[in-house]
Amino acid sequence: MDIAEFENISLVVGLTALVIYMMFIIYKLGKEAKVGRYGYFILFGALGLGVFGFVVKSVIVRMLNL
Repeated sequence: MDIAEFENISLVVGLTALVIYMMFIIYKLGKEAKVGRYGYFILFGALGLGVFGFVVKSVIVRMLNL
């Protein structure tokens, strides 16, 4: 395994862990604020939209580099 492979794997694992942690924070925020089902939908929808945009950007970049 060379350095480029290690960096790529570390980036994927690190970002995945960060996204999972952010989703946990959103859940905890909703639980402490005692929001209902609609409130969770809004929280995960609005705050999760940034994560979705990051994933879409990565997919588009990979498709254009073919």
